[in-house]
Amino acid sequence: MTQPPNQPPQGGFGAPQDPPPGGGFGAPQQPPPPQGPPSGAPQPGYGYPQQPGPYNSGPYASGPYGQPQQPGPYGQPGYGYPPQPQFPGAPGTPPPGSGSRNPFKGKPAVVIGAAVAALLVVGGTVWAVSGGDDGKKDKKPVAGKSDDPEPGASGAPVNPGDGSGDGGTDPEDLNEGRQAGESKVLWYKEAPDAPGSGADAPGMWITDKTAVKAAYKQLSAYDVADGKPTWEPILFPHKICAVTPEKTADDKIVVAHMSGDSDRAKCNRLQLVDLNTGEKGWTEEVADGELFDSAISIELSLTGNTLMVGRSMSGTAYDVTSGKKLFDAKKYGDSCFPGGFAGGERLLQVASCGAGGDNEHDELRELDPKTGKVKWTQKFDKGWRVANAYSLDPVVIYSTNEDKKAWNISTFTSGGKFRSQVGFDEDFAPECGWGILSRDLQGCEGVAVDADTLYLPTKATTGANEIVAIDLANGKEKWRVESPVEASMLPMKVEGGKLIAYVRPSYDSGGRVVAVPTTGSDHKPVELMRNPQSIAEIENSFYSRSVDWVDGRFYLSTTRLTGNDEAKEKLMLAYGK
Repeated sequence: MTQPPNQPPQGGFGAPQDPPPGGGFGAPQQPPPPQGPPSGAPQPGYGYPQQPGPYNSGPYASGPYGQPQQPGPYGQPGYGYPPQPQFPGAPGTPPPGSGSRNPFKGKPAVVIGAAVAALLVVGGTVWAVSGGDDGKKDKKPVAGKSDDPEPGASGAPVNPGDGSGDGGTDPEDLNEGRQAGESKVLWYKEAPDAPGSGADAPGMWITDKTAVKAAYKQLSAYDVADGKPTWEPILFPHKICAVTPEKTADDKIVVAHMSGDSDRAKCNRLQLVDLNTGEKGWTEEVADGELFDSAISIELSLTGNTLMVGRSMSGTAYDVTSGKKLFDAKKYGDSCFPGGFAGGERLLQVASCGAGGDNEHDELRELDPKTGKVKWTQKFDKGWRVANAYSLDPVVIYSTNEDKKAWNISTFTSGGKFRSQVGFDEDFAPECGWGILSRDLQGCEGVAVDADTLYLPTKATTGANEIVAIDLANGKEKWRVESPVEASMLPMKVEGGKLIAYVRPSYDSGGRVVAVPTTGSDHKPVELMRNPQSIAEIENSFYSRSVDWVDGRFYLSTTRLTGNDEAKEKLMLAYGK
């Protein structure tokens, strides 16, 4: 695949053609629905253009930047996807389950060059909160974890229920039936009461001492080792509607809650919270933008000490230490409206431009997080929508073309220049969220990136799936590894030269945490933890979930409460040796 020089011609890169007969390259599948509707919805798929079409004339007539004419942008065929999943009202309506949310299955396509935009960065994880699902508040957690090291013996996890105290009786012994070599449930939390229609439980943050989880109207914190409450739960007057997936260097987050409970309420109340102490800092009310740009739904992200609040058509940046407003990201150029932001190592913005006109397209920009000054802009071709930011350092963007039924994964240099794109046939299946009124650019689980490599899971039609390592220098496959059991394996993070992955429970075993060497020739997964088979059904019930591996402990939590009082729904579990 030929890489263009640093300065692409005006108009950017072209879009894909129709998929070949019989399918093509693909995207994620949809897991079975949970008992209540989660907040996510499908994400579009992957792509990569082809045909000489857009390049037979204009700036690419003889190949970009003087390169010989090729059959398509960089000589690659386009990638397509099959029909949309059968979600009522999709894509405007969230599906009844989470998991892979990519209806675009097929070949990738080159896409940099023109219209609307949106971003996302993988960040944050989920943590447990409180509240028995039967509404009773008299269940008190056990004082400490079991000292019984014998597999098979009862080692009851601590602090179930609402986390309101230290003593009491565990209503469930999740370690009963634990076998030799299996991990122990150190502690767990039952889901709090929620409306029958369900409620969001966003965000999971883990510090050296504390695991913090948001659920419906409250934010709760637990000791990472034994699950005891570390500070009194913060109860918000109305439901939590957004959180920063990242935390600051000094372990602070921002939580947004609704202004009321009516249909006209807005997601516009901000609250700074210290994760270690539960201390509340500054508060702020997010103002509406111009016409049709209200704060009914917002997205929050952190870049250094800059908090970006994204509305549907603009954004406002605040100093997270003081709550002072820094700058606004507003309409610019040819009717370009910022519609998505991603924060972390850098601040990215996606804008939709020229809506309804011949110049309709998405634009991707990096902003200076202190001033809002534009560092670089990358234009995407008409018809291409920036859907997710798999990584911000390096920048890896996933975009889709609904008309062409195509997807694209491209990576960019630190200066915003096109670097490479995935150019081979594969049915990838990360698990991504989706926003109705705003783009959930940072809502993907099951994706990991290091300086040189992108790690993506494949779709498992039956049995085991694979994780594919993709070279960011050229978009080619480096290697792939199969799940050690007949279940899907999802990347979590890269640590110490190893890819840490979560293997979902199978019919005969609990979930696993494995380490895959990223260098050398042997990429066989090495088991770090195997969860009890006796509670695999509970572990597998987290259809909309967040996972993390920190200091030898595995954390699993839900991101959506079903509101089913009879289900004895779990909010979070912590596993350890």
